[in-house]
Amino acid sequence: MAHSLQAKKRVRQNAKKRAINRTRKSQIKTQIKHFDAALSGGNVEAASEQYKLVAQKLDKTAATSTMHKRTAARKKSRLAKKLNNLKAKKG
Repeated sequence: MAHSLQAKKRVRQNAKKRAINRTRKSQIKTQIKHFDAALSGGNVEAASEQYKLVAQKLDKTAATSTMHKRTAARKKSRLAKKLNNLKAKKG
């Protein structure tokens, strides 16, 4: 258990940041699920719109210290690859 005031404050700060980070990561996972649902539906327009929302959310999260920018870029790349495969099949 923390005894000094500094250690107690650090525990409070860590708890607050953990809650914020978990919320952000959960929102990203939800957006990705919506994107996957649009992909499985075969609707290119809906999937493209969902991809834009996911990319925006990933960029905002990567701008903070929640997620590394390269992790966000890797996720966006993999999602774009899925979207392009769907476009190729439909095209």
